[in-house]
Amino acid sequence: MKRPKLKKASKRVSCAKRYKIQKKVKEHHKKLRKEAKKSGIKKRTKKDIGVPNSAPFKEEVLKEAEQKKQELEELKEKNKLAKQKERAEKRKKGKETAGAEEEPKTKKAKKAEKAKVQREARAAVAKEKSTKAFRCSELKKVIEASDVILEVLDARDPMGCRCPQLEEAVLKHEGGKRLFFVLTKIDLVPRDSLQNWLGYLQAECPTFVFKSSTRLQDRTVLEKKQADVNGTVDLSRAGASYGCNSLMQTLTDLASKGDGESMLKIGVVGFPSVGKSSIINTLKGSRACIAGVPRGLTKCMQEVHLSKKVKMIDSPAIVAAPCNSGVNMALRSLQIEENEKSPLEAVKTLLRECNQRQIMLEYSVPNYRNSLEFLIFYAKKRGFLQKGAVPNTEQAAVTFLNDWTGAKLNYYSKVPERQSLPPYLTEAMVTELRTGLDLDKVKMANEHIITRIRSPYASSSILFNSKGMTDGLLSFTEVPAETPASVDEEQQEEDIIEETEDAKQIEDPEEAETPDTHTVQTQKSQQKSSRKRTKGKAKPAFVNIDVLASQQKSDDAYDFNTDFV
Repeated sequence: MKRPKLKKASKRVSCAKRYKIQKKVKEHHKKLRKEAKKSGIKKRTKKDIGVPNSAPFKEEVLKEAEQKKQELEELKEKNKLAKQKERAEKRKKGKETAGAEEEPKTKKAKKAEKAKVQREARAAVAKEKSTKAFRCSELKKVIEASDVILEVLDARDPMGCRCPQLEEAVLKHEGGKRLFFVLTKIDLVPRDSLQNWLGYLQAECPTFVFKSSTRLQDRTVLEKKQADVNGTVDLSRAGASYGCNSLMQTLTDLASKGDGESMLKIGVVGFPSVGKSSIINTLKGSRACIAGVPRGLTKCMQEVHLSKKVKMIDSPAIVAAPCNSGVNMALRSLQIEENEKSPLEAVKTLLRECNQRQIMLEYSVPNYRNSLEFLIFYAKKRGFLQKGAVPNTEQAAVTFLNDWTGAKLNYYSKVPERQSLPPYLTEAMVTELRTGLDLDKVKMANEHIITRIRSPYASSSILFNSKGMTDGLLSFTEVPAETPASVDEEQQEEDIIEETEDAKQIEDPEEAETPDTHTVQTQKSQQKSSRKRTKGKAKPAFVNIDVLASQQKSDDAYDFNTDFV
């Protein structure tokens, strides 16, 4: 069916066309006004024709008009004066209100200054509490006030968590204090390694295995009763603890054997991030102490009452001595938190003590040449990117260190061969530490916990080369003026050479070849021996850069004098 022909065209136009027409009309009117202004044409005002002569009572009409005109002028003058008077009054009121508001402003300023002073005082106190001298003094207070000292050891590296200076100070104290070991984070260690370490440590001191609870505890008695009545477990919370009953029963037995009036004071000591505050929170059943992934959260000693006869004392972390190895300083010190050391250097020292293949399997990264390349791969995998998709190696290094010090990564260290007791520990001291304890009961409880807990396999864990005990500082005067280097000069030279070679390989991956491991070791040994021979006798090396001479000596050089047909 054909559409019938319209008689009239539609007046509808597009918006663009309508706006264009309006713009053109506006410009046209503007142009006309400009031309009229240039030619001097002005709009004539209408002339008052006045009163004609033929009108009756002309004089009276003119007088009346004159009188109205004067009245209008007088009214305008009155309005003008009234407005001026009103403005003057407003100015006067504004000055009075400004003078009245000056006092509240001064009060606000005083309050702001007072708040600023309080903030500065708090910052100064926090800074003082974070100093090494304050931590050493607080640790001494805990040792003096405690009857029993619990040295908390990370089960992944128990020997690295031991402090010989602390153990000697406790065992040789005049008050006859007891020393117990507590192995924490036992769910991150293979079962065989945990059993071996337990047997090794029990030969020196009574040892307890422990796994802290990380779930949100019920804060009130009513919530606990409701949970018991319902009999349900909130799966959103983490698992329960292990070893809590055994340790608490032992401490209660010791408290009951002492004086009935005095309480048994137990000090919990150890290096950063070994789980001191978590043990107290688990035994208490609530969050009595601050605990978390960052190291050094506990700043001062804190007393927590577990029962009428037992009281726990939380302490700040032991200050690691600067004479320790780089690995121990990376894991057991607060140099990174205090901006004394870069996390990149700490990651480099840790990777040197681990198997590269195990690190690659654990973190799902490809083969890497050095620590920097590993951090680049790890940052890309975790999405730690800066502006322009640049990998944030600093954030990746901090996360890597948090995995090693926190309760996340599975790694273990080998148990050393038993040679002899430490020089500060004797057989008499060992027997004295064991008196008053039901060792068979403690041993059975530890074995029961080890069989119940879910442990990782050795194949899925990282083997870590422990560097032995970590030296600590019990007084700030022991800190030397100049901290000795943790790595000798030859090791530093080798690291610099390796970094430069790895950097060249990263820049030119196509030119890099994969030589045999035997040849690489021989080359490194030759370089090392040459550096030892030429140490202190370095001479500048001259290189011939004459290209024409090199071309003349080579057999394959092209001869331009010959012509080919």
